[in-house]
Amino acid sequence: MKIFVNFLSIFRIMAAFAIIFTIMFNWPWVTFILFALGAISDWFDGYLARKYKCCSKLGGVLDHIGDKLLVCNTLIMLTIMGPVWYIVVPVIIMIARELYISGLREFLGTQKIEMPVPKARFSMGKIKTTIQMIAISAFLLWFAIFASVTPETDNRVIFYLIYVLPKIGIFSLWFALVASLWSATQYTFTFAQKLKKIK
Repeated sequence: MKIFVNFLSIFRIMAAFAIIFTIMFNWPWVTFILFALGAISDWFDGYLARKYKCCSKLGGVLDHIGDKLLVCNTLIMLTIMGPVWYIVVPVIIMIARELYISGLREFLGTQKIEMPVPKARFSMGKIKTTIQMIAISAFLLWFAIFASVTPETDNRVIFYLIYVLPKIGIFSLWFALVASLWSATQYTFTFAQKLKKIK
């Protein structure tokens, strides 16, 4: 089971890079399906690891890398697909947040002090990641549906989705930004506390 759980994390890493090419070659449905599978695998491997008690340090690292690559790579590609300020601004700040937290961890690592991810089931970091995935999924599904519409298309559900999905994406993206900044503040306080241990 541990091998399967780690495979799911490796799948997210592979999907994160595959999505770059599916967007470049304009395969919107493949992009959406890949991302959706990656997002589902994120929940699934965590559930399996807890249920079967097969957590490991390698698995934790792979899970963390897979999540960050899947979300960050796709967010960057979204700014290329939709280069408007209300997408670009939150994406830049959220990626800057990831670099900031990594910098804090790297510094503490040089002092042999760990700053682990909070284990709470509903930690702000996990909420942030979940909302990011919802936002990205909404945008990718909108691009896929929009690309499939033809002049002959006459389906109210499709046109309703074309109208509502980008609004869900934008709202979720900014909500994720708030959660991201909140999480960064929590990490900063934790960092300040651990900094007191350094003589």
